[in-house]
Amino acid sequence: MTATTPTRTAARQAFLDHLDHLAAGRVDEWAELFTEDGVLEFPYAPPGYPARLQGRDELRAHMAAFPKAFRVEMKDVRIHETVDPTLVIAELRSEGVALETGRPYDQTYISVVETRDGRISRYVDYWNPLVAMEALGGSVGMVTAFSRD
Repeated sequence: MTATTPTRTAARQAFLDHLDHLAAGRVDEWAELFTEDGVLEFPYAPPGYPARLQGRDELRAHMAAFPKAFRVEMKDVRIHETVDPTLVIAELRSEGVALETGRPYDQTYISVVETRDGRISRYVDYWNPLVAMEALGGSVGMVTAFSRD
C-alpha cells in the first residue's frame, strides 16, 4: 500500500474538487483547479469536438457549456493507488440528463490526472462521446452544445 503524503492528498483533493465543481456547474472555480497552462485532453473526441484544450481561459470557455447542457451526479468514484504522488488515476460514472433533450446522460469515465503544486496540470479524460451524442440528439447537437462562438 502506498503511503499518504501531503502531495498525494492535494492531488486527490484537486481531482475530487474537479468532480464537485463540474457537477455543480461552478465552471470558474473548476478552471482555477488547473495550473495557468493546464491541459485537458479528450483522446476519443469526435470530429468537430476539440481533442485538446490548454490554459485556464480556454478550459473555462469550453466547459462553460457543460452546466448548460447537462445535469449530472458523479458516482462510484474509485481512485487507484499510484507510485507517483502527483498522479491520480480514477474510474467513475455519472448519472444525469441532457437538459435540452431530457435524455439520460449516464457516462463512464477513466481519468488520468497529473498535478503540480496541488493544481491539475494535465487531465486526460477517457469517456465515450457516443453517450453524449445520444443524450444531446446526435453529433451535431454535441458539437453545437460545446461550440465557442
